[in-house]
Amino acid sequence: MTTRFAHNGETRIAFEELGGSGGVPLLLLMGLGTSRFWFPDGLVAALVSRGFHVVAYDQRDAGESSRLPDRRVGPPLAALLRREAPAYSAEDLTDDGVAVLDALGWDDAHLFGHSMGGLIAQRLAIRHPRRVRSLTTSSAVPSDTKGLSVLRYLRLKSVVRFAALHYPETPEGNLALATRVARLLAAPGQRLDEDDVREFVDKEAAHGVTSFRDAKAQSRQVGAKWHGGALAGITAPTLVLHGEGDPFLRVRAAYDIAAAVPGARLRTMPGVGHFLARASWPAYADEIRALADRADTRPSVAGWAT
Repeated sequence: MTTRFAHNGETRIAFEELGGSGGVPLLLLMGLGTSRFWFPDGLVAALVSRGFHVVAYDQRDAGESSRLPDRRVGPPLAALLRREAPAYSAEDLTDDGVAVLDALGWDDAHLFGHSMGGLIAQRLAIRHPRRVRSLTTSSAVPSDTKGLSVLRYLRLKSVVRFAALHYPETPEGNLALATRVARLLAAPGQRLDEDDVREFVDKEAAHGVTSFRDAKAQSRQVGAKWHGGALAGITAPTLVLHGEGDPFLRVRAAYDIAAAVPGARLRTMPGVGHFLARASWPAYADEIRALADRADTRPSVAGWAT
């Protein structure tokens, strides 16, 4: 697969077509500080087999996309609670996704956003409703949550554990870091090892990037402030997914999103954590396909039922 670039002003956004050319357009959005390579090949294959043309992109300040100027932003949690955005707005992050759609020549697409990618996908559906055919938001906080109110959704012990991660910047250190991250994101009792993350690490190494290494970039991402509308303004058919064993974000986040978005459907998944683990791939792919079918056959927004 070949990296391509879209442009939002002077910011370059890396994206990649992952398969299914000519199928139903599906754009994947990954989470905080993480490259697009963390979408598992098996999940992508499941989506392609269900008729999707799958594309994933790197958020600005992650993967192969532009890194913004270094500023004194503090750790990610502090940046989240600051009133002033450290580098750019949440609208900028949202418009990066539209730049990818434009580069692909897609008038609109179905969206699947995971973690912070789900947050951005929600905002894209609010800010650019005509570009979104359906919205699947997974393991994400509500997009209109601001400041200290986000703490109600976070499991702070996990946040502290993430902040304490330190591994040497070597191939072995990168694999150890990715393995530890996956384990921290796994549901209780779920076993993950190096084989579960090796594909991500190998792809990143081949492209000269690593995830979770740049705390300042993560601070710029998480510190981006949203000035747009509320979740009630989403008109796209919406599915809210959340693992019941998520050790990082409380399931309450999913309930609040589903309650706020008109007509949204909620599915919580037993035994699933924050990590996109193998056992959950068929369920994710089936749910996204079912939502797309309903969205593409609905006579009108008002006619789409839960």
